[in-house]
Amino acid sequence: MNNFFKQNKFAVKTLWNISKSRVIHSATTGAIGYFEWLFGTIFFLRYIIQEIERGANFSRLAGFILLAGLILAILSLYSSYVDAMVKPLTGHTIRRSMYAKLYSKARNVELFCYEDADFYNRYTMALDDADGKITKSVETFFQIVSGLMASAVAFYVMFTIDPFAVLFIIFPLLGNFLLGSIFGKLDGEQYRENTPYNRKSDYVGRVLYLAEFAKEVRMSNVFKLMSRRYDEAVAGNRKVADKYGRKATMVLGMKNILTFTLVFDGILFYAAFRGIVSQTIGLADLAIMFSAMITTTWIFIGMFGDIVDSLKNCVYIGYLRDFMEYKEEVPEDQDGQRPDSKINRIEFRNVSFVYKGKHSAIRNCSFVISDGQTVAFAGHNGAGKSTLIKLLFRLYDPTEGEILVNGVNIKEYNLKAYRKLFAAAFQDYKVFSMSLLDNVIIAGMNNKETNSDSAECKESYATAALKQAGVWDEAKGLAKGINTTLTKEFDENGAVLSEGNFQKVVVARAFAKAAPIQVYDEPSSALDPIAEYNLYSSIMKAAKGYTTLFISHRLSSVADADIIFVMEHGEIIERGSHDELMEQNGKYADMYTKQAKSYLADLEDMV
Repeated sequence: MNNFFKQNKFAVKTLWNISKSRVIHSATTGAIGYFEWLFGTIFFLRYIIQEIERGANFSRLAGFILLAGLILAILSLYSSYVDAMVKPLTGHTIRRSMYAKLYSKARNVELFCYEDADFYNRYTMALDDADGKITKSVETFFQIVSGLMASAVAFYVMFTIDPFAVLFIIFPLLGNFLLGSIFGKLDGEQYRENTPYNRKSDYVGRVLYLAEFAKEVRMSNVFKLMSRRYDEAVAGNRKVADKYGRKATMVLGMKNILTFTLVFDGILFYAAFRGIVSQTIGLADLAIMFSAMITTTWIFIGMFGDIVDSLKNCVYIGYLRDFMEYKEEVPEDQDGQRPDSKINRIEFRNVSFVYKGKHSAIRNCSFVISDGQTVAFAGHNGAGKSTLIKLLFRLYDPTEGEILVNGVNIKEYNLKAYRKLFAAAFQDYKVFSMSLLDNVIIAGMNNKETNSDSAECKESYATAALKQAGVWDEAKGLAKGINTTLTKEFDENGAVLSEGNFQKVVVARAFAKAAPIQVYDEPSSALDPIAEYNLYSSIMKAAKGYTTLFISHRLSSVADADIIFVMEHGEIIERGSHDELMEQNGKYADMYTKQAKSYLADLEDMV
């Protein structure tokens, strides 16, 4: 019960902060609905019967009926106004505000939260119709409150007529509240257990209709594999349904017997006995008692539905609340010292990192990078190269050790200001469904000469960056030039570039930002050897005056780096310039020699 009020308090408070009018209208319409019901089935009926028994004239009754009709018509118009005007208008505001909060929170949580299956499940449930569920929770809560008040009024009316009649309330109470709460709990647990299966089936749905998967679906066996995954999800849903089905059937069946069969048959039998056998109740009181009992029963039935819905919503609100109140270990909005724009020194000091619940990714790494150096990290997949960069970006914090920039632990810096020190081109890049221009300047422009946000300035720097990346000829040939939308997600005339050109666009982002530290994570993985050589030549030219970090499997592309760190199993096993490492004749020399042979073979094939 404490959890019930806690979750509903959170829902009301959240909605109140977004739209006070929606909360007020929800409370008012909930009360009006029960008022109309009580007035029509008890007080109106009681007054009419009593006045007829007293011999009241027709004009007095007609006046009362007309006045009552006018009041009910006004209340009906108000309810219609709320449904037709208030809810749609406030609904847009609530949706925008709710998802703004959720997306802001999603952006603020640490990267590992997306790698935690349990957290990600809660996140997806929090996003699932968030605005609809928060408003439904508030409306249902006020329906329950209004229902309790209406029940008390109906209960009092019955008690004044016949104190023994209220005993019949025990049946719907047991049926709706005791068994209803059990059913609601079962339903909530079923929803929770179904979530992983629903997420799996939703994923299959996305794979089979999104354009980015279309080629693989048609040119591979993935359809059968996805069908198998879908069947597994459906089987999981059926298993959950079977687990809870029998118990839910028993609980719901007993609830219906207590709520309907025993109540209605009991009322009719008791009323018939009082009116016919003992003749201890008049027609007016008999009609009012019967009507009040029926009304109270239906109020309980309605409240039962509301309570079941509310218990379901409480499960959802719990996930939403947990997500919104989650305390980040590395909050994106963390304030702190603002770093200097000039970076003189980057130092990793005895840094180790372990992914939650997994093996060590980085082991006791120590090194120093000086201003203006070109540094490469080499090694096989899984060696820890990308993890090292993520630690530098502070997407994760080290498990042990510390990272210093200009002699200051990076945890002391304002995080957003710190991240602006970096321009990055990631291997697992993403191209967004917006113009090519926006895709290039998405990270902003840190140009030393201007901070202008004018359209001319943006276009100028985007154009220069695309030229540097070697993709300008393709860009200017598009239907609308650099204002052409990439992908066909929202524009059927959108451009779909080759994977290699998309990769160049991502490199152009780093060129356009011109931050003091440039990071390139496998920037040429989709390019042929000649295109790769040209791209790296452009990167090396752009790197002058900046500290530049490379991650690459292709060692020929990093041979000109000032220093190369060779990684294996999360450790730096070799370090030095290309010539120094070749002289050592160790791991790097072996990798470079083998790759050089393959590289020359590729060039010969292209000639």
